[in-house]
Amino acid sequence: MTTLDLNCDLGEGFGAWTLVDDDALLGLVSSANVACGFHASDPTIMRRVCAVAAERGVAVGAHVAYRDLAGFGRRAMRVPPTELTAEVLYQLAALDGIARTVGTRVSYLKPHGALYNAIVDDAEQAAAVVDAVHAYDAELTVLGLPGSQVLQIAAEHGLPTVAEAFGDRAYQADGRLVPRRVPGSLITDPDAVAARCLELARTGRVTSLDGHPVEVRPRSLCIHGDTPGAVELVRRARAALVADGVTIAPFA
Repeated sequence: MTTLDLNCDLGEGFGAWTLVDDDALLGLVSSANVACGFHASDPTIMRRVCAVAAERGVAVGAHVAYRDLAGFGRRAMRVPPTELTAEVLYQLAALDGIARTVGTRVSYLKPHGALYNAIVDDAEQAAAVVDAVHAYDAELTVLGLPGSQVLQIAAEHGLPTVAEAFGDRAYQADGRLVPRRVPGSLITDPDAVAARCLELARTGRVTSLDGHPVEVRPRSLCIHGDTPGAVELVRRARAALVADGVTIAPFA
């Protein structure tokens, strides 16, 4: 692949607490998945991240989540579909409204944490997310895991979709992510992350935790902003990709 997007989860602080080095990462990525207040962030953080993204030509995506601030959006939930659609709309509209005041806009949506994992296989929860995006803006791109229900349903509704892969997460042989509670699920070695991103760019495949090749063919690569050493991981991955002839650019 000669052109790839590099995305990262940003804005994941709250009030006086900072979890992610937003400014440093915004100098490296091409797309920013900005937390919308349900798992992290607040209006001040959202506005600051969107403003810097606008200055640096970084695309802004709504990183929507279950309403789970205490659990950082990583606790499994099952929200009634009509309620989930409304909550996704709430987050999307809030971030887009803030983004427009600083010269940019939300151009895609990427679910976070437990919601991201749920809509890989849960068609009802996936449809609720898609209903929110379609109601708000039928031209917004949905970013998600290859082969997931949410991408399939979004495409059926005529929404643009983009498949992503993770440079810092381990995969199962079926293309799903290894649960975070499993040892080895998170990759923090810069050489290993850079090598994985190169493998994805060159072949469209990733090697699972148990050694199987997994076909993913992503248009976007993600490294989590809260992974230990995230700035160095993204810096090394970006440098390796550029040195290999890959152009880093937003997909949206």
